[in-house]
Amino acid sequence: MIRKITRWLFSDITLLTWLVALGATFGSMILSEAMHLTPCALCWYQRIFMFPLAFVLGVGVYRKDSDAAYYVLPMSIVGSLIAFYHSLLQWGIIKEVITTCSIDSSCAVPQINWFGFITIPFMSFVSFMVITGLMLAQLHRNKHATLSE
Repeated sequence: MIRKITRWLFSDITLLTWLVALGATFGSMILSEAMHLTPCALCWYQRIFMFPLAFVLGVGVYRKDSDAAYYVLPMSIVGSLIAFYHSLLQWGIIKEVITTCSIDSSCAVPQINWFGFITIPFMSFVSFMVITGLMLAQLHRNKHATLSE
């Protein structure tokens, strides 16, 4: 049974990627709306790149579009760069050079810190990287499918 589910999920990489984007989007909404954590400016920039992915990938799943990677990769790569910078900022590895934050919420102060390193931007970074990796796998699969024809 587990093999069937795994095979089914990995047979449609766009579907699996959509589920990751939905999880990240709903997770972000839960953190702000249910847990009342105020997103900082960098969190908003990450949301700007993650939220549309849930819609774009949803359309890709509906249309069975194996070329969704071409639309998704630019957003996931830029989002991962912002999330990586934000993670480094919260871990204290780099200093805040540009003040992008509001009075309500500082970008440099983690609102969640699980196990000493899992912060909100780190979870965002992991989500963006999983999405990027899956879309690169989709491109690789498409390339080999084209070559074998």
